[in-house]
Amino acid sequence: MLLTKFKGKEALIPQLKGKVFLVTCHGCKEVNLSGAEHEAELLFNEALASQHINGLLTADYICNPEYLQARFERFADQVREADTILVFSCGVGVQTIADAFPNKRVIAANDTYPLPGFQGVTPLEHDCKQCGQCYLNLTGGICPITACSKSLINGQCGGAKNGKCEVDPNMECGWERIQKKLAQIGRLDALKCPVQLRDYSVDAKSE
Repeated sequence: MLLTKFKGKEALIPQLKGKVFLVTCHGCKEVNLSGAEHEAELLFNEALASQHINGLLTADYICNPEYLQARFERFADQVREADTILVFSCGVGVQTIADAFPNKRVIAANDTYPLPGFQGVTPLEHDCKQCGQCYLNLTGGICPITACSKSLINGQCGGAKNGKCEVDPNMECGWERIQKKLAQIGRLDALKCPVQLRDYSVDAKSE
Protein backbone atom coordinates (compact mmCIF):
# COMPACT_ATOMS: atom_id res chain seq x y z
CA MET A 1 0.00 0.00 0.00
CA LEU A 2 1.05 3.60 -0.54
CA LEU A 3 0.46 6.99 0.99
CA THR A 4 0.05 9.91 -1.40
CA LYS A 5 -0.61 13.58 -0.77
CA PHE A 6 -2.18 16.03 -3.22
CA LYS A 7 0.36 18.63 -4.38
CA GLY A 8 -2.16 21.45 -4.16
CA LYS A 9 -4.01 23.65 -6.63
CA GLU A 10 -1.36 26.36 -6.58
CA ALA A 11 1.33 23.92 -7.74
CA LEU A 12 -0.79 22.20 -10.38
CA ILE A 13 -3.02 24.77 -12.10
CA PRO A 14 -0.06 26.50 -13.86
CA GLN A 15 0.94 23.07 -15.22
CA LEU A 16 -2.42 22.40 -16.88
CA LYS A 17 -1.73 23.51 -20.44
CA GLY A 18 -4.37 23.14 -23.16
CA LYS A 19 -6.72 20.16 -23.02
CA VAL A 20 -6.21 17.95 -19.99
CA PHE A 21 -6.90 14.23 -19.69
CA LEU A 22 -7.27 13.01 -16.10
CA VAL A 23 -6.11 9.62 -14.78
CA THR A 24 -6.84 8.45 -11.25
CA CYS A 25 -5.47 5.20 -9.82
CA HIS A 26 -7.23 3.37 -7.00
CA GLY A 27 -4.74 0.54 -6.71
CA CYS A 28 -2.10 0.34 -3.97
CA LYS A 29 -3.01 3.66 -2.42
CA GLU A 30 -6.72 2.92 -2.07
CA VAL A 31 -6.39 2.14 1.64
CA ASN A 32 -4.50 5.37 2.28
CA LEU A 33 -6.20 8.06 0.24
CA SER A 34 -4.82 11.58 0.25
CA GLY A 35 -5.86 13.79 3.15
CA ALA A 36 -6.65 16.58 0.69
CA GLU A 37 -9.50 15.01 -1.26
CA HIS A 38 -11.54 18.19 -0.89
CA GLU A 39 -8.82 20.33 -2.44
CA ALA A 40 -8.40 17.81 -5.24
CA GLU A 41 -12.15 17.89 -5.84
CA LEU A 42 -11.99 21.69 -6.13
CA LEU A 43 -9.28 21.34 -8.76
CA PHE A 44 -11.46 18.90 -10.70
CA ASN A 45 -14.43 21.27 -10.51
CA GLU A 46 -12.44 24.34 -11.58
CA ALA A 47 -10.86 22.47 -14.48
CA LEU A 48 -14.24 21.13 -15.57
CA ALA A 49 -15.80 24.59 -15.32
CA SER A 50 -13.09 26.03 -17.55
CA GLN A 51 -13.67 23.18 -20.04
CA HIS A 52 -10.02 22.10 -19.89
CA ILE A 53 -10.88 18.47 -19.16
CA ASN A 54 -11.52 16.32 -22.22
CA GLY A 55 -11.52 12.89 -20.56
CA LEU A 56 -11.23 10.93 -17.32
CA LEU A 57 -9.95 7.39 -16.73
CA THR A 58 -10.29 5.76 -13.32
CA ALA A 59 -8.52 2.43 -12.93
CA ASP A 60 -6.65 0.13 -10.58
CA TYR A 61 -2.90 -0.46 -10.94
CA ILE A 62 -2.07 1.82 -13.86
CA CYS A 63 1.56 0.81 -13.26
CA ASN A 64 0.88 -2.39 -15.24
CA PRO A 65 1.51 -1.27 -18.87
CA GLU A 66 -0.51 -4.04 -20.56
CA TYR A 67 -3.52 -3.35 -18.35
CA LEU A 68 -3.02 0.38 -18.89
CA GLN A 69 -2.97 0.01 -22.67
CA ALA A 70 -6.17 -2.01 -22.63
CA ARG A 71 -7.94 0.59 -20.47
CA PHE A 72 -6.76 3.49 -22.64
CA GLU A 73 -8.03 2.00 -25.91
CA ARG A 74 -11.52 3.43 -25.46
CA PHE A 75 -10.05 6.89 -24.75
CA ALA A 76 -7.66 6.96 -27.72
CA ASP A 77 -9.24 10.03 -29.35
CA GLN A 78 -9.34 12.08 -26.13
CA VAL A 79 -5.72 11.24 -25.28
CA ARG A 80 -4.61 12.09 -28.81
CA GLU A 81 -6.24 15.52 -28.51
CA ALA A 82 -4.97 16.18 -24.99
CA ASP A 83 -1.97 18.44 -24.38
CA THR A 84 -1.52 17.32 -20.78
CA ILE A 85 -2.21 14.11 -18.84
CA LEU A 86 -2.76 14.79 -15.13
CA VAL A 87 -2.15 11.66 -13.04
CA PHE A 88 -3.40 11.01 -9.51
CA SER A 89 -1.21 8.07 -8.46
CA CYS A 90 2.13 7.20 -6.95
CA GLY A 91 5.36 7.94 -8.82
CA VAL A 92 5.42 4.49 -10.44
CA GLY A 93 2.07 5.10 -12.13
CA VAL A 94 3.15 8.53 -13.38
CA GLN A 95 6.36 7.11 -14.86
CA THR A 96 4.47 4.27 -16.54
CA ILE A 97 2.10 6.73 -18.22
CA ALA A 98 4.98 9.03 -19.21
CA ASP A 99 6.59 5.98 -20.87
CA ALA A 100 3.37 5.03 -22.63
CA PHE A 101 2.81 8.56 -23.98
CA PRO A 102 6.30 9.98 -24.63
CA ASN A 103 5.04 12.98 -26.62
CA LYS A 104 2.63 14.19 -23.93
CA ARG A 105 3.13 16.42 -20.92
CA VAL A 106 2.49 14.04 -18.02
CA ILE A 107 1.94 15.77 -14.68
CA ALA A 108 2.01 14.16 -11.24
CA ALA A 109 -0.82 15.41 -9.03
CA ASN A 110 0.54 13.77 -5.87
CA ASP A 111 3.66 13.36 -3.78
CA THR A 112 4.36 9.83 -2.53
CA TYR A 113 5.48 9.29 1.06
CA PRO A 114 7.43 6.46 2.69
CA LEU A 115 5.26 3.63 3.87
CA PRO A 116 6.24 -0.02 4.33
CA GLY A 117 4.38 -2.52 2.19
CA PHE A 118 3.60 -3.60 -1.36
CA GLN A 119 4.31 -1.07 -4.11
CA GLY A 120 2.80 -1.56 -7.54
CA VAL A 121 2.66 -4.49 -9.94
CA THR A 122 4.61 -3.06 -12.86
CA PRO A 123 6.98 -5.50 -14.59
CA LEU A 124 9.12 -2.55 -15.72
CA GLU A 125 12.14 -0.99 -14.06
CA HIS A 126 10.21 2.01 -12.75
CA ASP A 127 10.58 2.64 -9.05
CA CYS A 128 9.40 5.29 -6.61
CA LYS A 129 11.59 6.04 -3.60
CA GLN A 130 8.64 7.75 -1.90
CA CYS A 131 10.72 10.88 -1.24
CA GLY A 132 7.66 12.97 -0.37
CA GLN A 133 8.49 15.68 -2.94
CA CYS A 134 7.99 14.30 -6.43
CA TYR A 135 10.32 15.77 -9.09
CA LEU A 136 8.57 14.19 -12.07
CA ASN A 137 6.90 17.45 -13.13
CA LEU A 138 10.32 19.07 -13.60
CA THR A 139 12.02 16.11 -15.30
CA GLY A 140 9.60 14.97 -17.98
CA GLY A 141 8.21 12.03 -16.02
CA ILE A 142 11.64 10.44 -15.45
CA CYS A 143 12.59 10.20 -11.77
CA PRO A 144 16.08 11.62 -11.07
CA ILE A 145 16.20 9.77 -7.75
CA THR A 146 15.84 6.32 -9.32
CA ALA A 147 17.07 6.91 -12.89
CA CYS A 148 20.39 8.37 -11.68
CA SER A 149 22.66 6.01 -9.73
CA LYS A 150 23.75 9.00 -7.60
CA SER A 151 20.17 10.32 -7.19
CA LEU A 152 21.28 13.77 -8.35
CA ILE A 153 18.52 16.37 -8.55
CA ASN A 154 20.48 19.25 -10.11
CA GLY A 155 21.70 17.72 -13.37
CA GLN A 156 24.42 15.46 -14.69
CA CYS A 157 27.56 14.67 -12.74
CA GLY A 158 29.70 14.90 -15.88
CA GLY A 159 31.02 11.35 -15.65
CA ALA A 160 28.76 9.70 -18.23
CA LYS A 161 30.36 8.26 -21.38
CA ASN A 162 28.45 7.53 -24.56
CA GLY A 163 25.22 8.00 -22.65
CA LYS A 164 26.11 5.41 -20.01
CA CYS A 165 26.48 5.95 -16.25
CA GLU A 166 30.02 5.99 -14.85
CA VAL A 167 28.87 3.99 -11.80
CA ASP A 168 27.04 1.31 -13.82
CA PRO A 169 28.15 1.09 -17.48
CA ASN A 170 25.06 -0.99 -18.26
CA MET A 171 22.78 1.82 -17.10
CA GLU A 172 21.71 4.79 -19.22
CA CYS A 173 22.58 8.18 -17.75
CA GLY A 174 19.35 9.31 -16.11
CA TRP A 175 19.97 12.99 -16.75
CA GLU A 176 20.69 12.44 -20.44
CA ARG A 177 17.36 10.61 -20.60
CA ILE A 178 15.69 13.54 -18.84
CA GLN A 179 17.20 16.12 -21.21
CA LYS A 180 16.16 14.11 -24.29
CA LYS A 181 12.62 13.70 -22.94
CA LEU A 182 12.25 17.40 -22.11
CA ALA A 183 13.49 18.31 -25.60
CA GLN A 184 11.01 15.85 -27.12
CA ILE A 185 8.03 17.48 -25.40
CA GLY A 186 9.34 21.05 -25.79
CA ARG A 187 10.01 21.61 -22.09
CA LEU A 188 13.76 22.23 -21.86
CA ASP A 189 12.85 25.49 -20.10
CA ALA A 190 12.06 23.34 -17.03
CA LEU A 191 15.82 22.96 -16.50
CA LYS A 192 16.01 26.71 -15.82
CA CYS A 193 13.85 26.34 -12.71
CA PRO A 194 15.59 26.70 -9.32
CA VAL A 195 16.57 23.32 -7.91
CA GLN A 196 13.95 21.97 -5.51
CA LEU A 197 16.14 20.99 -2.54
CA ARG A 198 15.48 17.49 -1.26
CA ASP A 199 14.21 17.07 2.29
CA TYR A 200 16.02 13.96 3.50
CA SER A 201 14.16 14.07 6.81
CA VAL A 202 11.19 12.49 5.02
CA ASP A 203 13.31 9.45 4.13
CA ALA A 204 14.66 9.31 7.68
CA LYS A 205 11.15 8.98 9.09
CA SER A 206 10.68 5.74 7.15
CA GLU A 207 13.74 4.04 8.66
